[in-house]
Formats: sequence, structure tokens, C-alpha cells
Amino acid sequence: MLRNTFAVLALIISSAALSHAANAKPIASDELNVMPLMNGQTIPSTNLKDLNDRTIDIAKITQGKPSVIFFYRGGWCPFCNSQMGQLKAIEPKLIEMGFQLIGISPDTPAKLKQSMTEQELSYTLLSDANLDVSKAFGLAYFTSEKVTNRYLSKIKLENKLWQTPEGEQRLVLPVPAVYIIDGNGLVHFQYVNPNFRVRPAPELIMTAARLVKQ
Repeated sequence: MLRNTFAVLALIISSAALSHAANAKPIASDELNVMPLMNGQTIPSTNLKDLNDRTIDIAKITQGKPSVIFFYRGGWCPFCNSQMGQLKAIEPKLIEMGFQLIGISPDTPAKLKQSMTEQELSYTLLSDANLDVSKAFGLAYFTSEKVTNRYLSKIKLENKLWQTPEGEQRLVLPVPAVYIIDGNGLVHFQYVNPNFRVRPAPELIMTAARLVKQ
């Protein structure tokens, strides 16, 4: 009886591990080779942290709630901060349409709180410091040696370093992206641009959100 119980527990643990592994995509060699989640796919069940360092599942907090999810590089990025401000401006209209707005970045919960305060944000920011969600969405990529060194020395980033297949230590960032999903987690719209300087216009996001609601 005890042996059977252990066997069942082992099967459950193994299944959970396989499920998590299935969600994760390999980190791309650079920003041009990411393989992002596409329209018609369902967002994966993957964990990240809220402002209070509590573990939450992205699939659970969006269940039954249409959502606009945006991935950004961090509060240190001026292009990301500009986008966050633009999204702040359209947030009331998104809420009127029944959407929640969620921002995801590799920033720690402490850094997220700083961004919330400095920009007076009311929407949700979540920490993907381990890049589990960025990898699951197929957005994570290795920065070049030059970029890694520049960001570490000039911007003083404290992000975790990851080992490339060649054994080099590099920063890993998400390609900036916007996803609009329905209450079942189905992706209806996605904007993924390897050029981090270019973000979708608020008007485009609003138009896509209206079409999703129809």
C-alpha cells in the first residue's frame, strides 16, 4: 500500500515537471531568433512574483478576465518607461471594456515597486526575474557580449546572468511584446518587435482590444 502511494506521488511530481518543461522554450541566441507565442495559442500556466514576492500563476490571474499583457525589459529602459506611461493613459478605457492591464519584466519586486511609485501606476506589474514566463512565451533571448558588458557596467543591472550553449555568461532579456487575450487565455493579438526602440502605438492596442471584445 505504501509502495503504491509513493508510486502515485512520483508520477504526479514527474507529470508536473514534464508539464513545466513543455511550457519552457529555449532561450534564443539573439532577439531576431525568438519564437513567440502566436495568435490562436493559449497562454501557458507559468509562475512569477507579485510586488510582495508571492508566487502567482499567469494563467490563473487571467482566467475569466480579458487581459492586455505587455513584456518590457525593465524600469531602467527609457523606451519601456515611455510605453508604460502611454499604457497608463489608456488604462481607464481598457478597464471600461473589461480588460485588465498587466506588465511583466525581469525586474525584482522591489524594482517594480519603485516603478509603480515613480510613474504613479495603478495597473499590475509582475516580476519574471527567473524568466520562466518570458521563456514560456518564447520571448527570452541572450544579449550579445557587447550589450551584456555595457548594461552591467554603465546601467549597473543586477539581473541574473545565464550561461549560453557556448559556456559564456550573458544577460537574458525578453523581446518587448504586447498580448491581448480573452478570458480563456486564448491569444487574439500579439505584437512582438525585436527592435526594442519601437513599441505599438496606444491607438493600435485600443483598436485590437475593441476587435477582441467584438
